[in-house]
Amino acid sequence: MTTDPRNHEAESGYFSEDDSAEVVIARIASDSDPRLREIMDSAIRHLHAFVKEVEPTQEEWGKAITFLTETGQICNDWRQEYILLSDILGVSMLVDAINNRKPSGATETTVLGPFHVADAPRYESGANICLDGKGEPLVVTGRVTDTQGQPIAGAMLDVWQANEDGFYDVQQKGVQPEMNLRGIFTTDADGRYWFKSVRPKYYPIPDDGPVGKLLGQMGRHPYRPAHIHFIVGAAGFEPITTHIFTPDCPYLHSDAVFGVKQDLIADFHAVDDPARASELGFSNPFQAVTCDFVLVTPQQKLEG
Repeated sequence: MTTDPRNHEAESGYFSEDDSAEVVIARIASDSDPRLREIMDSAIRHLHAFVKEVEPTQEEWGKAITFLTETGQICNDWRQEYILLSDILGVSMLVDAINNRKPSGATETTVLGPFHVADAPRYESGANICLDGKGEPLVVTGRVTDTQGQPIAGAMLDVWQANEDGFYDVQQKGVQPEMNLRGIFTTDADGRYWFKSVRPKYYPIPDDGPVGKLLGQMGRHPYRPAHIHFIVGAAGFEPITTHIFTPDCPYLHSDAVFGVKQDLIADFHAVDDPARASELGFSNPFQAVTCDFVLVTPQQKLEG
């Protein structure tokens, strides 16, 4: 009786091309964390299937290792190249979608992005977060409610955006004022918030590193459509990370990180009102946008 040598190799634990994933998975200890084992089992199977499908040369695999090495080497306290890699491959948005299934009517979420900064300054309603004086003046107003339309008092809104030149403050240390275009606001008893800023502009994600080079090699542009970031949360509700986008941006349908959703495109518009402009300390006309946020409870999220 002849024994298939491939079966012998798999049973003995020796590596073979046909049984590569099974041999590697078999080395994971049976008493390891069950979730880790589940994740690594799937990751190994998919990675080995990918390699078998693509059949990279030794040189190509070496370039892949170099790319990952360079991606890690460019990361620092304010730049996370691995987040950019996850973003441009659509993985960040997929993970976000899986983890943010909500009932109809709840505010859509999108990617955090690599430039959020903890401990932004806390402001009273109506404060101006634009510290460099650049850009077209904008007033942002809105409410935070539950799914029944009831106001949520004391909700926190963490806000940040790029400046008129398309850079976040952390990208231009010593050029922009520290904490420029960042702030945390709290809703009033009616769930209302408002603040002053500038109309956002589209900008490229950092494309001077390995991720930017990869985008170029794939024939893709690095631009994100104009937007303002928000993290919105309140006691007893699930926090959300989201954006609002301008409706006329040329990159709405080709966002480099796939972050645009139809419901997040807001009505940015010009206001010609000299009296109101004077009250706000703006030149006339100025820009305005209203953006309401609807939060869900943990139970509603589970049911969604």
